[in-house]
Amino acid sequence: MQAWGTTVVTLAMLMAAPVDAKIYERCDLAMKLEEAGLNGFKGYTIGDWLCVAHYESGFDTSFVDHNLDGSSEYGIFQLNSAWWCDNGVTPTQNLCHMECHELLNRHILDDIMCAKRVVSSQSGMSAWDSWSRHCSGHDLSEWLKGCHMYAKPYTTKIYS
Repeated sequence: MQAWGTTVVTLAMLMAAPVDAKIYERCDLAMKLEEAGLNGFKGYTIGDWLCVAHYESGFDTSFVDHNLDGSSEYGIFQLNSAWWCDNGVTPTQNLCHMECHELLNRHILDDIMCAKRVVSSQSGMSAWDSWSRHCSGHDLSEWLKGCHMYAKPYTTKIYS
């Protein structure tokens, strides 16, 4: 009976959260990411961040994906409930000290702060399989085409 109650609460939270969701346009998201100081953060460009967000969520802040191990991934950067946030269901490290549903709205500063923690970990952007498959080693300047930004398309990667 308790599992049913947990399921109902989780579903209610997920249904309520997307009310304030947003699917970002590429250039709008690029400007948000640049304003948040991501260009050059740990050696990655805005192109890296846009590429990850595109392949992870299609720039959709309300996107949730469920994994076979029982964990789920949340928001524009698909941050995993086993490591980065607490969804009230999955055992978690909660390294970003937040509830997963907070990643599902249009206000992405908390997503960005958590994603910075991910990139600051030993794996860097390799923590996202999509970055390794679709972004790493590719010309990412296309992600900024037509955005009228000052962000440099290329920087030197810093691996720590």
